[in-house]
Amino acid sequence: MTFDDFIGFIEKDFELSSEQRERFAALDGLYREWNAQINVISRKDIDGIYDHHVLHSLAIARYIMTVPGLWEEFSSASILDLGTGGGFPGIPLAILFPSAQFVLCDSVGKKTIVASAVSKALGLSNVSVVNARAESLGRTFDFVVSRAVASLPDFYPWVKGCYSRGILYLKGGDVNEEIAAVMSRHKLPRGSVSTWPVSSWLQDPYFDGKLVIHIRK
Repeated sequence: MTFDDFIGFIEKDFELSSEQRERFAALDGLYREWNAQINVISRKDIDGIYDHHVLHSLAIARYIMTVPGLWEEFSSASILDLGTGGGFPGIPLAILFPSAQFVLCDSVGKKTIVASAVSKALGLSNVSVVNARAESLGRTFDFVVSRAVASLPDFYPWVKGCYSRGILYLKGGDVNEEIAAVMSRHKLPRGSVSTWPVSSWLQDPYFDGKLVIHIRK
């Protein structure tokens, strides 16, 4: 997917400023440059930066649009991106939500070097990057976002004390057993977990089976 294809697609759903367009345009070059030094995206997949990585990240935003009031909540929230790697989904979301404050966290130092460099090059004043584990942060965020860093039963204990409003987790596969296990172990109320298929927005076989999992507080 070219940048022109990407921007033409997302502008059907999201109203962008010229600054946001410029920041999205810069992602391709920045990630190619940094990925040559520190591998955070499979080198076979770097040509899929917009469709497989940026759009996948923005699926969280597209899901948010379907939930009454959630866009307004998220737009001014504090958000932890746990296991951000090179900055996904946090950096695309930070471009789209300039009034929200993002902390991008990863326990692998070389990955946070990339996320930090990219966010600084883009001039994202609403992003800070930390090399740490979630349990060491010592604070609560409104939302946690993440992209498939672990199975849900492994992931949830890392963040259960880190959010006050909700988790938005990008995850693939058959997640019904994972959701049932989390709800049972952590006594989450019925109706607090919902799923949304990314393929309802991104109709590419790559996204078949990929979901946004929303856990409400």
